[in-house]
Amino acid sequence: MHNKYGIKLISAVGIIAMGLTLNGCGKPQAAGIPPQPPPAEVGVVVVQPQRVALTTELSGRTSPCQVAEVRPQVSGIIQKRVFTEGSDVKAGQVLYQIDPAMYQSAYAGAKAVEARAEANLVAVRLKEDRYKDLVKIKAVSRQDYDDAYAALRQSEADVASTRAAVESARINLAYTRISAPISGRIGRSTITSGALVTASQPTALATIQQLDSMYVDVTQSTADLLKLKQKLANGVLKKSGTAQVKLLLEDGSPYPLTGMLKFSEVTVDQSTGSVTLRAVFPNPKQALLPGMFVRAIIEDGVSENAILVPQRGVTRNPKGEAMVMVVGAEEKVEPRVIKVVQTLGDNWLVNEGLKAGDRVILEGIQKARPGTAVKTVPFGSAPTATPASAPQPTAAKK
Repeated sequence: MHNKYGIKLISAVGIIAMGLTLNGCGKPQAAGIPPQPPPAEVGVVVVQPQRVALTTELSGRTSPCQVAEVRPQVSGIIQKRVFTEGSDVKAGQVLYQIDPAMYQSAYAGAKAVEARAEANLVAVRLKEDRYKDLVKIKAVSRQDYDDAYAALRQSEADVASTRAAVESARINLAYTRISAPISGRIGRSTITSGALVTASQPTALATIQQLDSMYVDVTQSTADLLKLKQKLANGVLKKSGTAQVKLLLEDGSPYPLTGMLKFSEVTVDQSTGSVTLRAVFPNPKQALLPGMFVRAIIEDGVSENAILVPQRGVTRNPKGEAMVMVVGAEEKVEPRVIKVVQTLGDNWLVNEGLKAGDRVILEGIQKARPGTAVKTVPFGSAPTATPASAPQPTAAKK
């Protein structure tokens, strides 16, 4: 009796346990599979054509607009130097004084010769005047009058010659005072008082440089020059109205004033294959000094429909080609090979590969695999917040 009751009890427990097991195994397996993650969020910028001025950065050096080397024009002993080295001088200001004694004597002698010639001219002229009247009444022969007239002309020539000698002596005497030919900053003196100098000597006594305005001479390769001309001829670029030039100093800081492009050489340097361009810059505070290394930014032209892409969005493929990731149809990532021309600030100027309206990925590129769907947000906006404690599905227990 008890055995039968125990057997029934065990059978009932087994049936219940089997039912619970079958019930648990009969739940949907999908409840234990995690849901698909949402599309990755990427920051994009929409390409829009814009008007930009294209520039070329070239290196060069500064040079003064006017340079004058001070040299003596007469020989003699320097008595004194009457300027301060490194100071500003004015045109005509006396710089050196040569001993004038010898030249004063020569000037005085020339004046004496001139006075004698003029005195002789008076007597000859009076004689010619008398003979002119006498020859009319035939009181003197025609030959005597011709001789008197010739003597007058010779005396007049002598006076003119002596006056020229006096002027030459006066000029030489004035040259003993060596003056500044131009206004500007004068450098160091190469001679001292008591030194002997000679006329037109090869060594300059000092050098004066005008620093109010400065030249900047830069070189440009002929290949770049030809490319620029082709772009202007094809209409890709439009020539700007004024050829303005900006300047970067040796430390990279910009020069505050704008210069103007003056001319371009017509002869190519055979050793470098380049041409020289010259710009002039105002230099009122004399911040630019002769011989400084600078970089000139020259405006080549204007592009009316330029495509610019931030540099952070451009990468290189194994072939070395520039490429970007764009969001195409069905919100999927597509790699795009582009051609870049030059940098403009933080952007690349794109020549081929992009058009207006393309969405270029700038943020989240590491998550943007080609062919995957993404969620686009404007670049620089705050990312969409993700719930910090989302309920995690638990696997069903068997």
